[in-house]
Amino acid sequence: MIIAVDGPTASGKGTIAKALAVHFGLPHLDTGLLYRAVGRQVQLDGGNPDDPHAALAACNFADSLLDDEILRSEEVGSLASRVSVHPDVRRALYERQRAFATQEGGAVLDGRDIGTVIAPEAGVKLFVTASVEERARRRWLEMTGRGIDVALAAIERDIAARDARDMGRADAPLKAAEDALVLDTTHFGRDAAIEAAIEAVLARVG
Repeated sequence: MIIAVDGPTASGKGTIAKALAVHFGLPHLDTGLLYRAVGRQVQLDGGNPDDPHAALAACNFADSLLDDEILRSEEVGSLASRVSVHPDVRRALYERQRAFATQEGGAVLDGRDIGTVIAPEAGVKLFVTASVEERARRRWLEMTGRGIDVALAAIERDIAARDARDMGRADAPLKAAEDALVLDTTHFGRDAAIEAAIEAVLARVG
């Protein structure tokens, strides 16, 4: 069984995908982490994430980079959104994601184009979303909880800009697959969102 979990940044899709993987005993891949690694590698190389050649070269990042906590930062998240618009970058990372999705026994993948591009044959597709304001609030609470001084308004602007890039790119734009179950978590707490996702999967697989 392949479970595809898509959605915009800070919607809760990562938390939900991890919980689904544990509940159903499946391996999990946060595909956004791959794009964050590319964005971070461009930064380390002193390149421009808006340059398709620099972004493609950064796809050869070392696997050890995936364990670097800096990939979870807002700055690197923004870089990931910028490199992900390049078709060559998406093609370079496609096979890696595809191999994970089609492994024997199934898998859970979360990202922005899992149900539409990476695994369109997925048995279950969820599109997790929430309002920009709520997603910014969640990210602000997360960051301030880690002692990072950042303005809520700045996070909201960044999330809105990332949404625009992700939904507006020509190649594999962020959107719900036609057969995806849309889960709006705006008014859900963490546990309620996870419970709703598990129920949605069980309803789909019968």
